[in-house]
Amino acid sequence: MITPEFLRPGDKVGVVSPARFVSENDIQKGLEWLNAHGLKIVMGSNAYSRHHQFGGTDQQRAADFQKFLDNPDIKAIFCTRGGYGSVRVTQHIHWEKFTQKPKWIVGFSDITVFHSAVHQKGIESLHAPLLFNLQQDNFDTTSFDHTMAILKGEKPVYTCPSHPLNKQGIARGILVGGNLSVLYSLRGTDYDIFTGGKILFLEDIDEYLYHIDRMMMNLKLGGKLENLRGLIIGQMTDMKDNKIPFGKDAYQIISEYASDLNIPVAFGFPAGHENINLPLILGHEIMLEVDDHVQVTFR
Repeated sequence: MITPEFLRPGDKVGVVSPARFVSENDIQKGLEWLNAHGLKIVMGSNAYSRHHQFGGTDQQRAADFQKFLDNPDIKAIFCTRGGYGSVRVTQHIHWEKFTQKPKWIVGFSDITVFHSAVHQKGIESLHAPLLFNLQQDNFDTTSFDHTMAILKGEKPVYTCPSHPLNKQGIARGILVGGNLSVLYSLRGTDYDIFTGGKILFLEDIDEYLYHIDRMMMNLKLGGKLENLRGLIIGQMTDMKDNKIPFGKDAYQIISEYASDLNIPVAFGFPAGHENINLPLILGHEIMLEVDDHVQVTFR
């Protein structure tokens, strides 16, 4: 996998809204954070546009993204917000110039679409907080500290507590994944994730428990859980149930699908839609160690 160039003070970075719309106030603290690290912000022409729930029309959002992909002076693309809409942009995107001079794509949740797309090109990307998140009350700013440290060249080592559903073991492999619902929606497309010999990370928000089961069954029947080297389950936030309970929570559902996998499995990793959202370099080799605690080392 190709690692994009690391950031230095004075570098230009693009800001885009490929999914849900934002106002200037929504990302004010995020922009201040970029400025504080000496980066020169170039706003997408439609970064504050609105078309219904989207940050502009599909064509407007795609035009901003394409402009920054093609511009060799832009060293990273920061996404403002998730929600939904990135998949509608991909149909208009051409990746040729990006693959010639890769740059960091930074974001998570709906931005999983772009992570999956660039991984098909053999390029790393950063699953990390969105600029919108810094505006939220009580958001853990150390997640942003880690994000910038990675973009400047550091390789993180994360340690977190054990979970009762964990499966112990040690694995080494390329980290892939992102938002479970988005990965599920990409099944059968050109952006479908390849998991063979990889370590898979999953997180999600605001889903019915039966749908978590449906998506995991899809991954199982589609062979996406076969030949995994490891499995990391992040935050499963604000899960919903029906009047007649499903009978298991999200972690228990996923644990059932992992029960016959002879690999290390870590539940409760602090990445996803909560106050702590540790950045993960997707496409990069990691060491996953699961015993009385969990350690993820980027190599």
